[in-house]
Amino acid sequence: MLSVKKFEVNMFAENTFIVFDVLSREAAVIDAGMLYDDEWQDFSDYVEKGHLKIKYLLNTHLHIDHLFGVAEAVRRYGVGLSASSADSILSDRVEQQAAMFGIRRKMEQIKIEHPLADGDEIRLGNSTLKVIATPGHSLGGICFYSADDGLLFSGDSLFQTGIGRTDLPGGDYATLIHSITDRLLTLPDDTKVLPGHGPSTTIAQERQYNPFL
Repeated sequence: MLSVKKFEVNMFAENTFIVFDVLSREAAVIDAGMLYDDEWQDFSDYVEKGHLKIKYLLNTHLHIDHLFGVAEAVRRYGVGLSASSADSILSDRVEQQAAMFGIRRKMEQIKIEHPLADGDEIRLGNSTLKVIATPGHSLGGICFYSADDGLLFSGDSLFQTGIGRTDLPGGDYATLIHSITDRLLTLPDDTKVLPGHGPSTTIAQERQYNPFL
């Protein structure tokens, strides 16, 4: 059984998640966006008090707001970044990404240590997250799905009554709509969707109420 904790972080109100297997305490960090000291303190306290073992650093995609905490997380927890290699063009250009949004702080280079592809499985104790490729918001956009727990970490592909931007480098509207309708809306109705920004939703709610779909 998986448990999830959400942290809303940085100036983009990005959702960083810790998902962990309740019995083994093995954990994955999804989209580490912690930027400020207080955000890191809250995050670290939760890991320590929960006796969590960070086994994976996972990213749904590599836009700047989902990258702020990755380099520090690699140092703290000794695990490399797992993400789609199709987004390496973004991780190679973190400084340019920061400049696009007027961010003046120094950004460390991010390297994908463990490339992920559609259908890959990530084990946390006796629990599994499956990789679902959902390009469109970025070239290498992916989601993480637990069938047993009915959870979908959708990154910036699917939001509550919204979808991700497609006007950033690597974005394509038709590709994103195809990814959502063919790969995500086919999941069970009661699947809980945990997006990269904003509140959670369900597949049934988005199928019925999302104006983009």
